[in-house]
Amino acid sequence: MANISRRSFLKATGASAAALGLAACGNSGSSSDSGSDTIKIGVLGPFSGDVAQYGLAVRNGAELYFELNPEINGKKVELDEEDEKGDATEAVNAYNKMVEAGVVAILGDVTSTPSIAVAQQSVNDNMPLVSASATAADFIKYGSNAFRACITDPYQGKLMADFAADQGYKTVGTIYNSGGDYEKGVNDAFVEEAGNKGITITTQQGYAAGDVDFNGQLTTIISGNPDAVFCPNYYQDDGKIVTQARQQGYKGAFMGADGWSNIVGGSEEYASAEDLEGCFYDCSFVSENEDEKVQKFISDYKAKFNEEPSNFCALGYDAAMVIANAIETVEKDGKAKAGSDDYKQAVIDAIASGTVDGVTGTIKYEGTGDPVKPTLVITFENGSQKVFKTVEAE
Repeated sequence: MANISRRSFLKATGASAAALGLAACGNSGSSSDSGSDTIKIGVLGPFSGDVAQYGLAVRNGAELYFELNPEINGKKVELDEEDEKGDATEAVNAYNKMVEAGVVAILGDVTSTPSIAVAQQSVNDNMPLVSASATAADFIKYGSNAFRACITDPYQGKLMADFAADQGYKTVGTIYNSGGDYEKGVNDAFVEEAGNKGITITTQQGYAAGDVDFNGQLTTIISGNPDAVFCPNYYQDDGKIVTQARQQGYKGAFMGADGWSNIVGGSEEYASAEDLEGCFYDCSFVSENEDEKVQKFISDYKAKFNEEPSNFCALGYDAAMVIANAIETVEKDGKAKAGSDDYKQAVIDAIASGTVDGVTGTIKYEGTGDPVKPTLVITFENGSQKVFKTVEAE
């Protein structure tokens, strides 16, 4: 997802590796030391600052995974958690610190701009890198060592345009934060695929980060009488947009991307259940999914953190699973020494060829760092969210 300012995290936990009982390394801290009985894994993200809610959510998911799975092939896992405060320069500095500390892989970064900076730096070390949530297409283009657990901005835009066509929408207007990489990326992909599907885009209305009054843009959109409105933004903005559009009398459907996650169910109401009725968005995880493994994850998460997990928590959990599964493969093989170039390459190869049955669906990779995984389309019905359909990977 794009690196933009958001409100402070609602309930920042102080959970740490120590609180989880994860073992500290008994020597200099480097997992590359001969005979070490620990495996050190980096967790990199914004744990303070404007986008801390995302970093903390991803970190919580990762911590929960390693609390439930504290060992890999008999070796205790130690998490090296570094806060990059939502800044690309801080992220690279934190990355370098982790490399010096001897991590064998890094779960991170979280938002797209720092993630890209870290991806560029990590190529020099061929460091295995798995981001839970960096949706920007460029994240994986710098080297074969970078992977993500989430779907991408272009994929979401295309998927929702295909969905709009399936729903029979002939005309769609869009409204998006024109200065946000995430919002613009999803919007552009939607518009391109909509054209391929014969959908007429009546208008594209941009707005600036921090805007709270969208009535001008909505007046223009509604005057074109579109079948639906696509607004691929974050939930605070989207809630206001939907509310203001309903106040203007628009009754058509709204569609969005995974930035809609948390539009309902939090401590604040961003749009009413009545206004959201019949709207749609795509994401990897929603707590209303009745899948058994999803409900087990939710139960475990609530027991630890006393709150409902978000999409980012689930993706953090799955990213941890991807890393742990690969390291276990390499450790069981036993041919490469931890900390060596061969070990890092072996972990990368194991990620690329492995498959995990994650909370957000089965994840595998086929030639790139983009996951091949299913995506949910969520709708709102009678005041609740529900899974409208599951879109299988192409």
